[in-house]
Amino acid sequence: MRLRFRLSALIFGIVLTFSPANAQEPIQIKVADRYTLAADQVYRHDPARHDATHQLTLTLVYFTGSDWPRNAMVEAARKVAEILERCGMLLWQVELVRVDAPRRYHYLNTPKSRELARTLQLAKPTVYFVTDTRHRPAFDAEAIGRGNSQTRPELADSVWVTRATRDVGVALAHELVHVLSDSGQHVDLPGNLMREQTAPENTQLTGAQCAQLREVGAKNGLLHVMK
Repeated sequence: MRLRFRLSALIFGIVLTFSPANAQEPIQIKVADRYTLAADQVYRHDPARHDATHQLTLTLVYFTGSDWPRNAMVEAARKVAEILERCGMLLWQVELVRVDAPRRYHYLNTPKSRELARTLQLAKPTVYFVTDTRHRPAFDAEAIGRGNSQTRPELADSVWVTRATRDVGVALAHELVHVLSDSGQHVDLPGNLMREQTAPENTQLTGAQCAQLREVGAKNGLLHVMK
């Protein structure tokens, strides 16, 4: 998680629009394409030998015409698989969903993002690869779990990753742990994934952290116990 500091110019003006009473623009959002990666396409080793107790399925969303290349999302998923493997978790399946939507939906913006999620009704946890965020303060990536979604329930169990994000795979793993464990907690442990500032060298998770994300993730239906 990285907080960005920027200066914004404020422009004040008046825009007058005229439309018939009760007219409402239809929401133009639709799934354009789906592509599924199985576990053997995510791991660089044979997942059949993976000593896992829980499995995770991810939905990765990107937009037609956005500047997120598909290979960047696939590589991020592979890094997530590598990190969460240490907690006995198998990234069982990754679905890439390309969405056609007006540009206003390509940003994390609570009203529009709620419309997007409500319209798509995708499997969770859902990761949205967006152009940027309209939220202030601006974070490069943001996790929305059960605990911080009471006023925006459509966004529960989702992660939003902007193009400003560095070390995308590590950042995505960090935010997914927030979602799976339903906790915003950070730690100061050297090399730990849940340090406040994500970095390539911060990829470790403690036994207690792993136990929490497995227990809470399974309880919330985001992880499934392997038989």
